[in-house]
Amino acid sequence: VQLQASGGGLVQPGGSLRLSCAASGSIAGINDMGWYRQAPGKQRELVATITSGGSTNYADSVKGRFTISRDNAKNTIYLQMSSLKPEDTAVHYCNADLVTYYSGHYFVRNYWGQGTLVTVSS
Repeated sequence: VQLQASGGGLVQPGGSLRLSCAASGSIAGINDMGWYRQAPGKQRELVATITSGGSTNYADSVKGRFTISRDNAKNTIYLQMSSLKPEDTAVHYCNADLVTYYSGHYFVRNYWGQGTLVTVSS
């Protein structure tokens, strides 16, 4: 069971980028999912989260510019980033509460993806 993030890269200020994060393995379900980021010399911070029912939450710094979504059939979440700013430069990590089933019981565990670098620069 793991999370695999992709989609990072170099983009000019004002540009757009879409990140993806896919959960794989023997998964019985996925609860809350989200994106976090860590800029050089700073602590990891929340970017956006989405519940299993589709309710979303965003950091004030990205409201109106970023959109989080999920495709439950593909066990994947996305982060559509627009109007990117140099201060958005960071390693972006996906996070999810993954549900597994074993020997008659369900287990929920929190997982992190490996991180994908987003660089906003001219």
